[in-house]
Amino acid sequence: MPQPPTDPTATPSDQSNTVPRPEYPRPGFVREEWRNLNGTWQFAFDPGDSGLERGLVHQELDGRITVPFCPESELSGIGDPDFHPAVWYRRTVRVPAHWAGRRVLLHFGAVDHDATVWADGREVGRHSGGFTSFTVDLGDVAGGGREPGDDGQEVVIVVRARDTPHGPQARGKQSVEYANSACNYTRTTGIWQTVWMEPVAGVHLHRPRITPDLGSGAFHLELPLSANRPGHRVRATLRDADGDAVVRADVPADLDLAPRMVLAVPAGRRRPWSPRDPHLYSVLIEVVDAAGRVSDSAVCTAGLRSVAIDGKRLLLNGRPVFQRLVLDQGWYPDGLMTAPDDAALVRDIELSLAAGFNGARLHQKVFEERFLHHADRLGYLVWGEFGDWGCASGTTTRDNQRPTAGYTAQWLEALERDYSHPSIVGWCPLNETHQKLHDRQTVLDDVTRSMFLATKAADRSRPVIDASGYSHRVAETDVYDSHSYEQDPSLFRAQMAGLDKDAPFINPDERDTDAVWSLPYRGQPYFCSEFGGIWWNPEEAAAHRDGPQNDAAADDADRSVSWGYGQRPRTEEEFQQRFAGLTGVLLDDPYMFGYCYTQLTDVFQEQNGVYRFDRTPKLDVGRLRAAQERRAAFEEPASEDSAFEDPESVDPASVDPADGAPGDDGDGRAER
Repeated sequence: MPQPPTDPTATPSDQSNTVPRPEYPRPGFVREEWRNLNGTWQFAFDPGDSGLERGLVHQELDGRITVPFCPESELSGIGDPDFHPAVWYRRTVRVPAHWAGRRVLLHFGAVDHDATVWADGREVGRHSGGFTSFTVDLGDVAGGGREPGDDGQEVVIVVRARDTPHGPQARGKQSVEYANSACNYTRTTGIWQTVWMEPVAGVHLHRPRITPDLGSGAFHLELPLSANRPGHRVRATLRDADGDAVVRADVPADLDLAPRMVLAVPAGRRRPWSPRDPHLYSVLIEVVDAAGRVSDSAVCTAGLRSVAIDGKRLLLNGRPVFQRLVLDQGWYPDGLMTAPDDAALVRDIELSLAAGFNGARLHQKVFEERFLHHADRLGYLVWGEFGDWGCASGTTTRDNQRPTAGYTAQWLEALERDYSHPSIVGWCPLNETHQKLHDRQTVLDDVTRSMFLATKAADRSRPVIDASGYSHRVAETDVYDSHSYEQDPSLFRAQMAGLDKDAPFINPDERDTDAVWSLPYRGQPYFCSEFGGIWWNPEEAAAHRDGPQNDAAADDADRSVSWGYGQRPRTEEEFQQRFAGLTGVLLDDPYMFGYCYTQLTDVFQEQNGVYRFDRTPKLDVGRLRAAQERRAAFEEPASEDSAFEDPESVDPASVDPADGAPGDDGDGRAER
């Protein structure tokens, strides 16, 4: 029986520490037994997408690749950034003998974009969508060893991944041109997150949904099961961060496909999750058969916190906590969309905190679950987002974007995976959609509304923004926002004025000033969810500082290799003054609940990060922190009689960006 782990990242004892990305890939739902399948796989490009006809399902492949890194990345051992319409993987895996008699589930963290999986030549699963996890049941193909002393059963796994740069497809920031350009980056094809397998009983848990209820001091558990059997029960034990039991409960498991229970936390044991105190409870969940035997068990984590809306105020645990967010693209020089190791995920959060941010928009990408695990542990606020870019149709502005039904399906998969993470405080299914509002319903209208309603149906506990920036097409969206890359703080202040009069800045169609993109603002909580993007490359700035090249024309000429918003500053001092001026505009607005600065790191040619692409400093982040750490006007109590205490805040001074020990924030909250 597994106990609530202090560190759910430990690898099985029979696996080498040399396996890439060896940590447990599903930290919010941990079973004891599992097998990591990362490492060397056979590999082949299939430029004509004819591999099925050529019999690649049944053939050895000549190439080699290091999974979970995509073939475009250096860490894969290949590093080919060209277009790859189809790729193939093959590996023989051994199912341990002691897994005999149980179902074997094969998990893929993410495969871009369309995947087909075969086991011993038999097709066992398909999946569409490059950002979301999926599972195939190996069924009767794999069942472990059958005889005493048997070493287990070998199964040949073959995967084909298809990826096209043409037509509507959720790509996020992946370039549809050969080269990187502007804010689009090197593509990712095929497997790019951990592949692993685990055994389960015939009656087993699917991923639980854990909803915190701070008002009543409880957790609501929804426990979907693979099947119902007479006499089966589900029981749960809640433990605090010290491992001490807080409360236990059990319910019948033979009446409802998804039994529900409430874990009421005694008043003296309630410890809300917040940026200041990111306390996590553990929940041991067990399926017990009619004879009292445990047939399945797993450990989950849970944070007791609330998100609420009061007029224009977005509240965390009943308090107005100003969200100082940074745009995080989640790209790496050597792994592209895949972090080179688990420490890199922790390090990104640490670097953000060091610069004075308390959270992030996880931009145009569904981040791997381990990032959310670390955000939970470090009290880091995040908005979950889908990588929806890729739906432009090339037609007129009246019907120029046509996201497919697959967008909604893939987004629902992301919501299901990430629902129980307390660090997520809001959802953003779409970003910068842009299309004229007119008297005909379009595909974009339908999909925007379907993704908004799907999000609300899947999660009633968090706010949802219909689309970040540009085209707000759902009247009842919980949150309203805008994007602005105005670089002059005085002009930015004038632009952002009006929120107090219910007349905030709404992104216009700059090519057609008479066109309307968005439905009117209705008094929702509002924030500027993209701004800044200050173009800063100190070496380039030094080269141009004293010459006549330091003008807009020279900037335009350099954008193919160094790109950012507006005219770049001449000096770091000019950068710092611009940053403080822009953030100050938003910090001074009592009706603005937060902001999101673009961006955490440079990414290839896009050099508007506060850190370089390799995560080394390129400016004094202490000054950025000082500009942000003052109390925002939004955080002032509503009145002298207000029940609100001082707002939650992270002490970013405790995080040193030059510290060479990733994973340790100084107080033991980070994983080592």
